[in-house]
Amino acid sequence: MVSYALQRLGQSIILLVLVSMIGFAVLHLAPGGPLAQFAMSPGMSVAQMQRIAHQMGLDQPLPIQYGVWAGHILVGDWGHSYRDNQPVLTVIASHLGATLELMVASTLIAVLLGTWVGVLGAIRRYSLADYLATIGAMIALSIPTFWFGLVVIYIFAVRLEWLPAGNIATAGTDALLDRAIHLILPSAVLALVTVATWSRYMRASMLEVISQDYVRTARAKGLSRGRVLIHHALRNALLPMITVAGLQLPTLLGGALVTETVFTWPGMGRLFLDSLGYRDYPMVMGLLMFTAVLVLLGNFLADLLYLVADPRIRLR
Repeated sequence: MVSYALQRLGQSIILLVLVSMIGFAVLHLAPGGPLAQFAMSPGMSVAQMQRIAHQMGLDQPLPIQYGVWAGHILVGDWGHSYRDNQPVLTVIASHLGATLELMVASTLIAVLLGTWVGVLGAIRRYSLADYLATIGAMIALSIPTFWFGLVVIYIFAVRLEWLPAGNIATAGTDALLDRAIHLILPSAVLALVTVATWSRYMRASMLEVISQDYVRTARAKGLSRGRVLIHHALRNALLPMITVAGLQLPTLLGGALVTETVFTWPGMGRLFLDSLGYRDYPMVMGLLMFTAVLVLLGNFLADLLYLVADPRIRLR
C-alpha cells in the first residue's frame, strides 16, 4: 500500500509539472499577452509599457519566466492578482466554499438518483423503465450545460417564479434556508450529466453482480429479494463506482465553470472566466494548478478507497 501510494504520488507530481508547463506556455503565447490590459489604458506610452514589462519580468525569455514562477510556487508564493493585488491563494480560498457547496449538493443528487435509476434498470432489464432511463441518459449527455441552465431559469424563475434565477443568496440575507433555495437550480443543472453517467455505470455493474453465483446462492437460501439486492448485490455493485466517482471530479469542475457563470454563482468557475477576461494570468495559473491538484487528489483517494473496500485486490 505504501509503495503504491508513493508511486502514485510521483506520477501526480510529474502530471502537475506537465500541466503547469503547458498552461503557462498557452497563456503567455496567447495574442495580447499579460500586458494587453495595460495597453488599453489611455495615454500609455511604449516606454511605460516597457517599464511595466521589466517590473513584471515579462521581458525575459519564456523558460526563465516559468522558472521564476515555479520557484515562487514551491515556496508557497502563488503571486498576486493583477486586478486587485490580492494574494492568489487568498482569492481562491474566498471562492472555494461556494464551489464546494455546489459540487457536494450536485454529487448527492447524482449519487442518490443515479444509483436508484441504475438499480431499477438492472432489476427490470428491457422494461419500459429501463428504456426510458437509457433514452433519458442519452438526452442528458447530449444537452449543453449552459442551454439547460438557461431553460430551467426561464421555466422556474421567469415563468413560474418558484425559484431565484441566480446568486448564492438574496442580497442582505444570510439565512440557511435562503441559501438552500438558491442552490436548487444550479445543483440540479450540474448534476444532470453526472446522473446520466452514474446511472449507466450503476446499471452495468449491477447486471454483472446479480449474475454471480453468490447472488443465486443467497436466493436459493430463501432470503428475501430486498435483502439479496441490498446486502449482497448492491454492496458489491457499488465497489467499481468508487473509481467512477473519482473520475467524475473533472466533469464536475468543468460543469461548475459553466453553471456558475449561468447562475452568477460566486465560485472558482466564475472567477476563472472573469480572470481570463481581465488577463489576470497569476490568478488563472493559480486556479489551473489548484484544480489540477484537486483532480489528482480525488483520483488518488478513489484508488485508495477501492483498495480498502475490496480486500481481494493485492498490489505487487
